[in-house]
Amino acid sequence: MNNRRPVKTLLSILSFSIIFYGAQAFAQPSSVPPGLLSAPPCLDPGRMPSQAKVPCAAILQFSEGSTPEQRIEKVKNHGATMRFNYNHLPAAAVYVSDEEVLDRMLSDDEIENVIPDRVVSANGKPGTGGGGGSPAQVVPEGVKRIGAAPGTLPFNGAGVGVAVVDTGLDFAQTDLTISPTCFTAFSDCLDGDGHGTHVGGIMAAKDNTQGVVGVAPAATLYAVKVLNNQGFGSDSSVMAGLDWIADHANSVSPPIRVANMSLGRDGTLNDNPLYRQAIQTLTNAGITVVVAAGNDSSLEVADNVPATYPEVLAVASSTAKAGASQCRNFSGLIGADTASFFTTDGAFDDATGIGVTISAPGADQEDLKKNCFIQSVGILSLKAGGGTVRMSGTSMASPHVAGVAALLVQQSGGTIDPETVRSLIRNSASRVGSAPLDSPTGGYSFDGEREGILSACGALGVACP
Repeated sequence: MNNRRPVKTLLSILSFSIIFYGAQAFAQPSSVPPGLLSAPPCLDPGRMPSQAKVPCAAILQFSEGSTPEQRIEKVKNHGATMRFNYNHLPAAAVYVSDEEVLDRMLSDDEIENVIPDRVVSANGKPGTGGGGGSPAQVVPEGVKRIGAAPGTLPFNGAGVGVAVVDTGLDFAQTDLTISPTCFTAFSDCLDGDGHGTHVGGIMAAKDNTQGVVGVAPAATLYAVKVLNNQGFGSDSSVMAGLDWIADHANSVSPPIRVANMSLGRDGTLNDNPLYRQAIQTLTNAGITVVVAAGNDSSLEVADNVPATYPEVLAVASSTAKAGASQCRNFSGLIGADTASFFTTDGAFDDATGIGVTISAPGADQEDLKKNCFIQSVGILSLKAGGGTVRMSGTSMASPHVAGVAALLVQQSGGTIDPETVRSLIRNSASRVGSAPLDSPTGGYSFDGEREGILSACGALGVACP
């Protein structure tokens, strides 16, 4: 069988989703026995309480004004197990052991809503290409493409704290400045997966003689571990991390002024209003929240959480440079600034604030192999345990933008607000109106807006190289 077909015919192969799915909900091991960590979300959408899966995990929305102490007592009285008790939300995340417990909570007038605790995952995957150690510092292609290579900008992120809401960080990684103050929804803040460390390196790998260099190499990172060592978490664990940021943003040094969330799940704007409220708490405090748009080209930003929230800067993925081709049935190459074959997109709506804020490199390039399948060459960044590794995804696009946000915070003296960050990034993008270029894959469909590619120098208002 001849599989050297035109690229447009490879939809089922090329447009695969690299968002991972599962049916797990996670909690603090100190409060929940290990056997309770695999509960699915309670109350699948559209199901009646009697049809809910139990045991299960849920988020309880209490009446406004409820105190953490009152919530502890209420959860105990109903026979549920407390998982997270939030300081900035009238809510608690619980484990429900049986239908009787669920029914009691549903009939409680002080509990306004029982929300399924949905599964969240990292928005990146391993990419091809070299990794390992390097005898000298490498400037990654994404950093070059956005105009943030060392020596080109007057700012480096010094004095700015950036929260990495992810799988944790490798605290032994000498190419990162990591605060010892951290949050974990699990047993520790260490990165057992590697995703968070890779993301952190794109944002803030030091400008030194080793590894790679990031967009804001003097920024300080804070590990906010909301995903486990396999890259999975839940709404409740992410909300707990955001709650921790709200508690500590101004008390740590340097203060946290940017948060990156390279994670997500299928969802809609209103399927968990408490999640959005947790985001709003941060943005109202002047913290810019940058998120990955998603890695399913069949969806738009409006179909992904938290990318759909108007308060965040949702980032789509593009290529940093032109790829190579061995495909005989496709003339030309996949060029720089092409929409990644996996990226979720969606035109930005000024009225609702929903949509892609900007595109940024989520892979170095896309190569066409002899069978005309696309191979993504990932962004080079830091590897947990030492050295470097490549990964592709909107997870890798998002930290480029978070790094630029950190530079803007430094430039402003810490006074810039999230909407100003968004405006500066959108209004200064390179190739507005012409990029991102269309992907040649069958799964890609133009969303109606070519928002341009992130420009660090443009956002800062300095001459671009």
